[in-house]
Amino acid sequence: MPIIESQVDRNGDDYKKNREKMLAAIAEFRAAEASVQAASEKARARFAKRKQLMPRERIALLLDRGAPFLELMPLAGYRMHDDKDGSSAGGGSVAGIGYVEGVRCVVTASNSAIKGGTVAPSGQRKGQRVQQVVMENKLPVVNLVESGGANLLYQAEIFVPGGRGFANQARMSARGIPQVTVVHGSSTAGGAYLPGLSDYVIMVRNQAKVFLAGPPLLKAATGEIATDEELGGAEMHATVSGVAEWMAENDADGIRMAREVIAKWHWNDKLPPSTPRAFKEPLYDIDELCGIVPPSHKDPYDVREVIARLVDGSDFLEFKGLYDQQTICGWAEIEGEPVAFIGNNGPITAKGSVKAAQFIQLCCQQGTPIVYLQNTTGYMVGTEAERGGIVKHGSKMIQAVANATVPQITIVIGGSFGAGNYGMCGRAYDPRFIFAWPNSRTAVMGGEQAAGVMKTVTEQKFLREGKEPPHAEIDKMYKGIVDQFDRESTALYGTAHLWDDGIIDPRDTRRILAFTLSIARESIVRPLNPITFGVARM
Repeated sequence: MPIIESQVDRNGDDYKKNREKMLAAIAEFRAAEASVQAASEKARARFAKRKQLMPRERIALLLDRGAPFLELMPLAGYRMHDDKDGSSAGGGSVAGIGYVEGVRCVVTASNSAIKGGTVAPSGQRKGQRVQQVVMENKLPVVNLVESGGANLLYQAEIFVPGGRGFANQARMSARGIPQVTVVHGSSTAGGAYLPGLSDYVIMVRNQAKVFLAGPPLLKAATGEIATDEELGGAEMHATVSGVAEWMAENDADGIRMAREVIAKWHWNDKLPPSTPRAFKEPLYDIDELCGIVPPSHKDPYDVREVIARLVDGSDFLEFKGLYDQQTICGWAEIEGEPVAFIGNNGPITAKGSVKAAQFIQLCCQQGTPIVYLQNTTGYMVGTEAERGGIVKHGSKMIQAVANATVPQITIVIGGSFGAGNYGMCGRAYDPRFIFAWPNSRTAVMGGEQAAGVMKTVTEQKFLREGKEPPHAEIDKMYKGIVDQFDRESTALYGTAHLWDDGIIDPRDTRRILAFTLSIARESIVRPLNPITFGVARM
């Protein structure tokens, strides 16, 4: 059996230093998540006074007890727009994948404990990314809604692209992907279309409000005077307009009703029978991942050491192992799920490109999903590389990644620079899921390289004009560019801008891969019952 034999020295100084730095990076992003939780907690008394559950309490009550829940993009918008200190991150919502009545669902909840659940541009992009996950993986949706709607300070960035979210809802319904919405509070103006375009709507008595124009706007526009309840309360919509199918007495009752609706689908009855596969745990402790990977992407290590701690029995059949040592390809299993890996031991060479392209095609022929472990400075450059056809060979790899017919999942475990981000299935290539380790870096190139280019260009400009370059100013520019790239390439910066689906603790990687691979496999065999149009509210 092709078992990976680890060469890691757990007692070595490098291992201990790597571990210390990785644990510090983990603590940093966990602290950012905790600051959001703390900001939300400040609203607890207000929710208690209204006899409402907090947003995360609603999710907890909805989900099956003890079942896994994979949260997505918890730090979307971190320190962007109106999130000045990071405590309002998340884009105005909590979203993830979990089980409801044994059915794997995407669950979203307005984070109404922070700024009323209003949505900034990052929140809108998060919502549409969640919808992409829904459609690619054929997952039902449960929305727990209580939101002030779009943050009007950013309407110019939100209004036009925001319509896609409603279009996606209509298309999901038409594809046969059901959507259940529980309205716990306000869902007004444009937000009224969220329940309007859902297949099943539950509204909470004396709390839910769904209308296109509230009392102040109505009075200003038409002179008519009406209360919230008359315009869009739960009782009106359940008995008069027909927007709601059910009216709940409180938050918990509405969530109970949502669970009952989902139970009546017999959703999993449509899946072909499957037998759980036996598997062995990796031979090496996954905790060791914290000590294997150096904090700097400049320091080399063998990606096979990472693979050995992720795959069943540390059993890895390497493909063309003697042909190129910079790009590592091979097959394994994770919790019995067949999977292929492509990882980096340095820049991607011409040989590595064609090796990876062939490997991707073989995986598509087999129907084996691919996991990319990104840690690369990019494609090899230089006279020899260019004469060897790195452009055309690198293009073959990008062609294969862009057109692969199997699910692709990406984990950014180190550097992700230049076109290497593309060839290793970065965000722009639509991997089913993409997560980042907290030590990771993503940029068009390293800060020193970018600054060096600009320094050279600037100096040459002055020399062409017959002038002495202002070295002090150029050095200042150089430092400014390095600082900018360092700031804009961090994992926190990337996750804020939705370059990934979330930062993860390296020790959770195997569990997350097993979960997402299972989702991808199920999506392939799940039949849907599409209709011409989405279900219309009658």
